[in-house]
Amino acid sequence: MKTKPKITVRLVHFEGPLKGEVQDFFEESILIGRHPSCHVVFPADQRTIHRKHALIVREGNRYKVINQGANGTFVNGKRVEEAFLNEGDVLMLAPGGPKVSFFSEAMQEQSPNDDLIGNDRQSEPVAFADAFPRRPPTVYSAPPEPRPETDISVQKAQVPLMIQYGPTLKSFKELPIAVGKNPDCDYVLNHSAILDRHAQFFFADAQYWLKDLTGKNLISINGVPIRSQAPLKMNDRILMSSQGPAFIFLGEGRLAELDETAP
Repeated sequence: MKTKPKITVRLVHFEGPLKGEVQDFFEESILIGRHPSCHVVFPADQRTIHRKHALIVREGNRYKVINQGANGTFVNGKRVEEAFLNEGDVLMLAPGGPKVSFFSEAMQEQSPNDDLIGNDRQSEPVAFADAFPRRPPTVYSAPPEPRPETDISVQKAQVPLMIQYGPTLKSFKELPIAVGKNPDCDYVLNHSAILDRHAQFFFADAQYWLKDLTGKNLISINGVPIRSQAPLKMNDRILMSSQGPAFIFLGEGRLAELDETAP
């Protein structure tokens, strides 16, 4: 018998007082506003947002947003009273108010008899609410000499990688992946300082690695340029070039964008 899938709702804040936060919810209704009882609570000084401003509710395997505030709720710039949400839709609370991107991820719940019939267990969805907190700007000074080159081969691995950049959150289940401006890259990073094929993430020796594909030592970790490739450790700061963008490695294959001030 087919079971009802569990769905994770992921809200990525990219404008407003919660900018930089990614919140995951498993509830079938999510209340947004300034009231402390809301699931998404905005600061009390955000007066354009009502105490209970909007509600996201599950209908079948889809989610709908319902406006509850006099100042209105907008989906992709259009004011709505209620509307079904698609992946990547941008919600704005009141004109010129905070903006958040909507994502969802379905996962089949495990049947109680799975162990009896030999089915593999389904892994639980990963919660990102604490994984991508807001962080202060990072100031990078002039980098010292490049790190020594580490000789290790790039190989395929079934490991996750999640990259939060701006309002988007991209997930991969297999490495390596190529990062760059070219549309043929696995992860297309639209930034003026990024080259067509800029970097590569891979997994080897039980570690995540970052490889510089520019040939110009543009990528640095904690202010130190990497000659070719280097392993990533918890809370490593990655600067893709002197003009950015910057990321922090949060462990377990999670990368979050950093606001940076570069020399």
